[in-house]
Amino acid sequence: MQRNPFDEIEDLFDRMGRSFEESGIGRFQDISLDVVDDEAIEVVADLPGFEKDDLDVSVSGRRLTIAADREESSEVDDEQYVRRERSQRSVSRTITLPAEVVRDEVTASYKNGVLTVTLPKAEPAGDDSTEIDIE
Repeated sequence: MQRNPFDEIEDLFDRMGRSFEESGIGRFQDISLDVVDDEAIEVVADLPGFEKDDLDVSVSGRRLTIAADREESSEVDDEQYVRRERSQRSVSRTITLPAEVVRDEVTASYKNGVLTVTLPKAEPAGDDSTEIDIE
C-alpha cells in the first residue's frame, strides 16, 4: 500500500495546531475598541474572559494604554492520572488620543467583558502667540 503524502502533511498541520494551542500562541487576540471624540473622549474596549483585576489602564501624554493579563490553571484528579493545564493570556494596545486630556479626571468601568474609559478633554491652551516686530 502506497502512502499518501497529503495525509502526512495534514497530520503535520494538526500536530502544529495542537502545539500552538497548548503554548497559548493560538489564543492571542488583539483588543477591539471604539474611540468616540465628543465633549470627552470615550474608549470602549472588548476584553471578554478577563476579570477587573487583570486589567491595567494608563495615560501618558496623549497615549492611552490598555493591557490585560490572565493566568489560568486547572487540575483534574482521577484514580489513574492527574492532569494540570496552565495557560496565560496577555493582550495590550496603545492608541494616540485625538486631544490632550485631564489625567486626574479619567474614569474607567468594566462590565460584562467591556471596558469603558472616559477621558475629559483638557482646555486648549490659550493663544500663546507673540507678535514679532520686523526691523
